Amino acid sequence: MPIKNRFSELHEEVTGWRRHLHAHPELLYDVEETAAFVVERLKEIGVDDITTGIGRTGVVATIKGKSDASGRVVGLRADMDALPIEEATGLDYASTVPGKMHACGHDGHTSILLGAAKYLSETRNFDGTVVLIFQPAEEGGAGGLAMCEDGLMDRWGIQEVYGLHNMPGLPVGQFAIRPGALLASSDEFEIIVTGKGGHAAAPHQAVDTTLVAAQILISLQTIVSRNVDPIKRVVLTVGTFETDSVASNVIAHTARLRGTVRTLDPEYRILAEERVRRVATDTASAFGAQAEVIWTAGYPATVNTEEETRHAAEAARAVSGGVEDATDPIMPSEDFAYMLEERPGAYIFLGNGDTAMCHHPQYVFDDEAIPVGCSWFAELVERRMPAG
Repeated sequence: MPIKNRFSELHEEVTGWRRHLHAHPELLYDVEETAAFVVERLKEIGVDDITTGIGRTGVVATIKGKSDASGRVVGLRADMDALPIEEATGLDYASTVPGKMHACGHDGHTSILLGAAKYLSETRNFDGTVVLIFQPAEEGGAGGLAMCEDGLMDRWGIQEVYGLHNMPGLPVGQFAIRPGALLASSDEFEIIVTGKGGHAAAPHQAVDTTLVAAQILISLQTIVSRNVDPIKRVVLTVGTFETDSVASNVIAHTARLRGTVRTLDPEYRILAEERVRRVATDTASAFGAQAEVIWTAGYPATVNTEEETRHAAEAARAVSGGVEDATDPIMPSEDFAYMLEERPGAYIFLGNGDTAMCHHPQYVFDDEAIPVGCSWFAELVERRMPAG
């Protein structure tokens, strides 16, 4: 594959960075050591400016091209945080922190952007400014939103923004992207059902919340099957079912359901919340119980803009030749969505080969993907801000 020669030379060094980060994972906003490592590398690389503490623990750096006649500013983003997972890979550079693991490849994303930064700082073969964005708390903490609320886009004058994510199952060196919604929104709900506890031998004297909650759980599945256009994508999953009973001969007084809703379309995101509330409260009422619904809005859908998707795909095609530019959307979520709500841009998948899926304790990031990812970032910059 025609990756830039410089990244073949840098491969071992960048792999060393990635494996160091892998062995020292940090969660959410508590990425102080990771951010310090990033800053140290950026200083060695010789970027023009470094700012810390954006979005609490995020890092932003800039590299100016040989000229700035275009006035263009392109943002490149990588996430830094790990997951609360016990690693089970057996790698010699496995996590040294119990209960924490880079099980989603953010160590790879960060290292790829650092590698691209080294090349761009050395060559500066572009006309404009690159803004390097190292983000905390992608895994459920909305670090992308926090950085935006700290003025990321306006303070650095970012005009368009790009990011990548490794994709297990896609061959190393291949890319996949699509215009429009690429990843789903993600909301969470909790349903608290209150009835009347009692003795299991006298159910007529109680209001059985276990039964009521079970009816609610089953009825929730009709939201997707009977309220959503069959060609649209909505996923509703109840992940936990709990009661306050600890004995087989006790009818619980309360029961709790917790779940998540994923959608690609804003109108179905609204519909799902309305229907979850109605199904829960009305079903409970029909059985003489009460249901309270607590809805927690999560990340919006990750929506690539048309023109920027084309630019991202063209850069990927120049790097590897293997680009699926109309890939199917998938239903996980990603807080790069907040950056795409503020600026046009695109998010692309980078092949990670045959390994366990992300968020699995045996997931392994393939270091052969590093030169490909670095080349894509660099190629994108040189195409969007051509020198001369």
